Amino acid sequence: MSMSLLAKENRQQIPTLLVLLVCGSLTTMTGSVVAPIMPDLKEQLAIDPRWVGTLVSMHCLTIFLFSPICGILADRIGKVKVLIPSLICYAIFGSIGGLMQGFTPLLISRALLGAASGGVAAASIGILSSMYEGERRTRVLGYTTSALAIASIIFPLLGGLIGSYNWRFTFFLYGLGLPAALIAYLILPKREGKGSLSIGLNQKDQLIKSLKSPSTLTLFTALALSSAIFYVVIVYAPLYFKETIGADSVLNGVILAARAIGAAVISAVGASKLAKRFGSAKSIALGFILMAVTLITIPFLAQVYFILPTAIIFGMGFGIVMPNLYDGLSKSNPPAVRSSVLAIGTGASNLGQFFSPIFLGPVWKNAGITVFFVGAGVALITAFLSIQQSKVLEKAKYDRF
Repeated sequence: MSMSLLAKENRQQIPTLLVLLVCGSLTTMTGSVVAPIMPDLKEQLAIDPRWVGTLVSMHCLTIFLFSPICGILADRIGKVKVLIPSLICYAIFGSIGGLMQGFTPLLISRALLGAASGGVAAASIGILSSMYEGERRTRVLGYTTSALAIASIIFPLLGGLIGSYNWRFTFFLYGLGLPAALIAYLILPKREGKGSLSIGLNQKDQLIKSLKSPSTLTLFTALALSSAIFYVVIVYAPLYFKETIGADSVLNGVILAARAIGAAVISAVGASKLAKRFGSAKSIALGFILMAVTLITIPFLAQVYFILPTAIIFGMGFGIVMPNLYDGLSKSNPPAVRSSVLAIGTGASNLGQFFSPIFLGPVWKNAGITVFFVGAGVALITAFLSIQQSKVLEKAKYDRF
């Protein structure tokens, strides 16, 4: 392909890329937009401290359950046909959370929101992965993580600001899914390559082979653990800072946004460069070490001017880990099943988020700040295992089917 044709193709892809980044960014607000209001919500609905974290993470379970299904469906009937209905359902199920009067109905609405978010994530990342190959895909996945991190800056701030007036109003931010669906309908291509509704024998064999691959299983595990560690700061840091320094929803939103700033910066300009220079496994290990060190410092911080830089460094660690993990999955799987595998990877990530407060909720209730040390310990162990498994992770670059 000539340089002029390649440049023209790149320009034509920009609107599609921007739409997908907008749609994908909505998935980041599924949990982060309500995290700043959790202390107020816990008090108003009189929720047991052990279970308050499940309201932030309940959607993760249904993302885990539905994103693989939606990924397979996207490979079969077309990714756009999955994306647009998912965005509409996202807006509806997310917004009705603000009308709920008790813990159980709110939990159900969060579960439905997660199912819709799983469809958005599976379809959007599937389209992105099919648009680019090689180093361009690595770079675009870094941009994607950066865009998602920027969204994670904006939405906690909006959630905290709106929640300072009334915590229920925060849920109506999910209504942004409706204009996103309209834009996607107008801009994304209506025709795309797809197979039949039934999975072909060869494709099924490819998918099974991919899921049994040691490199794929290792990457799935790392995705789950990284997300579980991230949710330690999403769920328990706002509760801790409200108890210790009297942080309101606005300040908690600023702290959450600071973590996203670190992730946005490193994902855009540093993650792929680190991987190219040191290898994926060592880069991933570095990211986990940064997350561990900053988690350990949380109980010793009482001033905002110390809390914010530490939060940024934590976000940088997360921003190194995630694009490298997803890029590893993209490189190690063929295009025919890539959407399915990436969707399952997204499911694994969300499963880690779901189980994080279930396992750590009792720790928070009975031992308080110990929850941050537990999260740091898991991060350090994962960093060590990443280094030990470096040959497996690097082999993912060369696995072809």
